[in-house]
Amino acid sequence: MKGALLFIAVFALLMLVIPMIAIGYPIQPSGESAVVHTPQPALLLPQPALSQPAAEEEDALVAPQAPPAFPVGEEPDTSSVVLGVAEFRLLDESTGEVLTVPVRDFIRGAVAAEMPASFHTEALKAQAVAAHTYALHHHRVQQENPDPGLKGADFKVDLANRKVYITEEMAREFYGELADEYWEKVCAAADSVAHLVLEYEGEPIVAAYHAISSGMTEDAANVWEGESVPYLRPASSEGDYLAPDYETEKEFSYAEVKDLLLAVYPDLNLSGSPDTWFGAMERSPSGYVTSIEVGGQVLHGKDIRTALDLRSHNFDVVDTGNGFVFVVYGYGHGVGLSQYGADFMARQGATFEEILANYYSGATLAEVALPE
Repeated sequence: MKGALLFIAVFALLMLVIPMIAIGYPIQPSGESAVVHTPQPALLLPQPALSQPAAEEEDALVAPQAPPAFPVGEEPDTSSVVLGVAEFRLLDESTGEVLTVPVRDFIRGAVAAEMPASFHTEALKAQAVAAHTYALHHHRVQQENPDPGLKGADFKVDLANRKVYITEEMAREFYGELADEYWEKVCAAADSVAHLVLEYEGEPIVAAYHAISSGMTEDAANVWEGESVPYLRPASSEGDYLAPDYETEKEFSYAEVKDLLLAVYPDLNLSGSPDTWFGAMERSPSGYVTSIEVGGQVLHGKDIRTALDLRSHNFDVVDTGNGFVFVVYGYGHGVGLSQYGADFMARQGATFEEILANYYSGATLAEVALPE
């Protein structure tokens, strides 16, 4: 607890002398403040009141620091070269139309769709590299094993809901009075790194990203239940504690929880008293729920997140006597780059190379060569 209080005091001091994470025109929902938390090893059943926790998430939760994948403060070593493409084909889920978009325009539109333009330029650059890498990876997957549902596209986007990619016109409309300033900023950041992607063993990586981690990013193997991915392992992201809506609460009546869970998992036994519905909970080292006993079965935390529409699968369950409150930490699956964490790092002086090295340890930057 002392370590947590010291950590809070240091951050409070920093907030007086440096800009906090910018919030203007966020793509992700934001709140007025971020509260900090210590995940509990088991469910909190019951509690008489919902007081705000006063400690950071797991004092000892510090990721092992691997050496950066490229030199800090220097031009990245891009001696490796990855074959790129001149354009991407995007299936717009909102219309069913397949769009052909030049790479430069896609990177710009991806940054505008996925990260607030008010974020630090180095964070925008990191997002641009991640988005380009994401697109190139999926392009290669479709070349090798096409998905008929994509209608010949490389991957899906959702322009109506500003997911993955938006056009310049949409971005300008969204930015409003700041359209010229913000679009120029996004384009400058995207264009400056358009020749770079992240690679591992000669291939573009799965450059996963999310809005807010819970202080440490999650191992991909705990989310997608496969083998561990060398470059998608836990990374320290303590700046996320200061992100807007780092901690949120979602309240349900007993009947609502029962109906929502049984709609997805009809074999659950929720016939007894509500205080017996939830049992033992296990967490990953990053704090995310990897298993929880529910109605006589064991579910993954992400299953609960989906069924109850929670912001992440790092949560506590509080029985209030009238229903359940789910106290949720972070926003998204928690794997790869944390967008608010990236912005915080940038505001402390980190370059986009350092940001990428932190969140994708083991991956390296590579030049993109266009086909002749």
